[in-house]
Amino acid sequence: MTTVVITGFGAYTPLGETAPATWQAMLDGVSGAHTLTQPWAAELPVTFAASAAGDPASHLDRVQARRLDRSTQMALISGKEAWEDAGLVFGEKNDSLDEDRIAVSVASGIGGLNSLLDQWDIQKEKGLRRVSPFTIPMLISNAPAANLGLKVNARAGIHTPVSACASSNEAISLAIDMIRLGRADIVLAGGTEAVIHPLPINAFAQMQALSRRNDSPETASRPWDTDRNGFVMGEGSVCMVLESLEHAQARGAKIYGTLAGAGISADNHDIVEPDPDGRGQASAMVRALKEADVLPADIRHVNAHGTSTPKGDVTEAGSIRTALGTAADDVIVTSTKSMTGHLLGGAGAIETFATVMALNTRQIPATINIENLEPGLPVEIATTLRELPEGDLAALNNSFGFGGHNVAIVATNQNQSR
Repeated sequence: MTTVVITGFGAYTPLGETAPATWQAMLDGVSGAHTLTQPWAAELPVTFAASAAGDPASHLDRVQARRLDRSTQMALISGKEAWEDAGLVFGEKNDSLDEDRIAVSVASGIGGLNSLLDQWDIQKEKGLRRVSPFTIPMLISNAPAANLGLKVNARAGIHTPVSACASSNEAISLAIDMIRLGRADIVLAGGTEAVIHPLPINAFAQMQALSRRNDSPETASRPWDTDRNGFVMGEGSVCMVLESLEHAQARGAKIYGTLAGAGISADNHDIVEPDPDGRGQASAMVRALKEADVLPADIRHVNAHGTSTPKGDVTEAGSIRTALGTAADDVIVTSTKSMTGHLLGGAGAIETFATVMALNTRQIPATINIENLEPGLPVEIATTLRELPEGDLAALNNSFGFGGHNVAIVATNQNQSR
């Protein structure tokens, strides 16, 4: 089976405007959550979120920024960083690449919702003629992937999986498949989301999904703490360059690690809640292990979906134990959502990034804000920065979404060349 490696990372997140800044903030245990300063925020039941660290429009020229939804703006920034980190030129032809063998697989769970709602407001308030002719290209869910495809000259395919909060892990899984099936040599993969807007925040709040810790936003996301009461809305984008090992070595690219396999399953239980027995989640992890050809004992770390919801965290801890069996005794579990908030369609991408970097640097970021750990958990949760041992290592990243979507990815530090 073709070996798929990671040769570039880019990130635009609540923790930083680059991948190195985001990773360092994770190691430092920094929270990206804060009180929103927009005038509309004070009227909502939830007044905080984990916004991106900067203004993405400031990285683009004025005309370009006006014609792109915020989710696409962030995808272009993280995609450019990833492409250049892989030693490639963004926005121009790369003589070392065959354009017919370049693909893009970048997800968004909700798409350009800000653009849709903003243009609806303009139509109501200012009239039909004031609606932007760029409204549709701004709001369609495949806009981030399509715009990235134009920049990297992708002719092998452009894809946008939509599976709620599992979307970007599914995009990465698809990218792995494309390389292994011989459909592409190199794929720009990842996810993006930007829906910090009064409607989605209120809608998630009304369904009791968001934490209402308005007086302390930075401590609101607290996976596996007994006082957790919901997730924190986040936004951002992470992209990565995947290519076959042979292709990466032929052009002398540095390699962060290997994406060895992915597993996908469905709960078939409820449109919102996870199956409480965790069977579907465990099935995704087992399938990922099988595809990666690793044993449960090879797994030393899990970057969990870990959203900070009362039911979800406990279910996932149980499903990890089910999937790994007694090997789970030697696994360290963390949730970087405690710092980043929940990037929805971008969550799988930022957490795959964190999983690979944990193996690459042998450091596992802590799950911050745990004051009273849920008793009786069947796995060990990292409440402080933890070290991984020397040698060959493997790790899992889990992403689960409304509708019962489950996608797990196995990463290893094999073929690492940094």
